[in-house]
Amino acid sequence: QVQLVESGGGLVQAGDSLRLSCTDSGRIFSSYTIGWFRQAPGKEREFVAAISWTGSIRDYADSVKGRFTISRENAKITVDLQMTSLKPEDTAVYYCAATLMGPRTYGPSHYNFWGQGTQVTVSS
Repeated sequence: QVQLVESGGGLVQAGDSLRLSCTDSGRIFSSYTIGWFRQAPGKEREFVAAISWTGSIRDYADSVKGRFTISRENAKITVDLQMTSLKPEDTAVYYCAATLMGPRTYGPSHYNFWGQGTQVTVSS
């Protein structure tokens, strides 16, 4: 079974960079699309980025295009989200999730496995 664990969150200033990592303690997620979502207080969980199981297809929310990069190393069982030029509106709990659907899958309900989340706070 896929068991996802996020790491790398923290408190940064606007304009800073941060790298989040998602690992699978179940060690079988190499065949899954992995997505990153975020949820700010009082808001719905929203799609941030996703990457196909081969790593060849990536998709991003418009709000993060050009600033965030998703990548994966299946040999290391990790999917990273490199975040640059962070803004206060990027503040949220970030979750990684796994689905057998393709990377252009934006609805949280289509993802079967979730991590516990990691907090990212961007101060102005």
